[in-house]
Amino acid sequence: MSAIVHVILDEPQTGVWNMAVDEALLEESLRSEVVFLRFYRWSEPTVSFGYFQSDEDLRHHPRLSKLPRVRRLSGGGAILHHHEQTYSCSLPPTHRLAQQPYQLYVEIHASFVAFLAEWGVQVTVRGSTSAPRKEPFLCFLREAGPDLVVRGHKILGSAQRRRRGAVLQHGSFLLRASEYTPNLFGLCELVQNSPDTCTEWGLAAHHLARSLGDTIIMSELPADVRSRAATIARGRISTGSLIAQESNASIVPISTD
Repeated sequence: MSAIVHVILDEPQTGVWNMAVDEALLEESLRSEVVFLRFYRWSEPTVSFGYFQSDEDLRHHPRLSKLPRVRRLSGGGAILHHHEQTYSCSLPPTHRLAQQPYQLYVEIHASFVAFLAEWGVQVTVRGSTSAPRKEPFLCFLREAGPDLVVRGHKILGSAQRRRRGAVLQHGSFLLRASEYTPNLFGLCELVQNSPDTCTEWGLAAHHLARSLGDTIIMSELPADVRSRAATIARGRISTGSLIAQESNASIVPISTD
């Protein structure tokens, strides 16, 4: 079945808004059977927690403990969103990859590998790993088979959430080390001439969109999605902290972060 992919290149926003938009796009894919591919960044350094993580673990990371925080719909480890490029992909149940969660990781990550190869950047897939008994708190210290790595350093991890057959996959591409996590290197430290600007990563969005459908439409965030995201965002904000939406949606037990 052919698919139309709506590509949204968003301005940097807060963590609450970014996660609310991803959730609203997942709901819209389920309702309208439209594929949405969104590339975005964050307006301030922000920690996102995996759905099952406890924010109590943040006390062991004093550099991160004072930063804004938000909980993702997806699982996996915490991510510091600072010098990185985030993507999200929302697929309706009718899409060929919606019922193949692992293959969705494979194809999206393969698209990034091919895009970076055009820049002369060699990125590899980590391959099989053995899970430790206790996973590190941070995503980029964890290891999973679909991870993308450069010289042994993880630069991309992704995670998923399903809702009545529709699937959201989002992930973060580490571009440069942050002063809050100086031990986590990004592309700019690991290779020369790597893409860094939003314009350059807009090209990556087009590259990825071609692997998800046969028609690409450049879109703004739809008005009804924006309205729904605003409602979700208000529900995530409590006094002095950000909380997760209550939901009965099933969780995909696969994550590369």
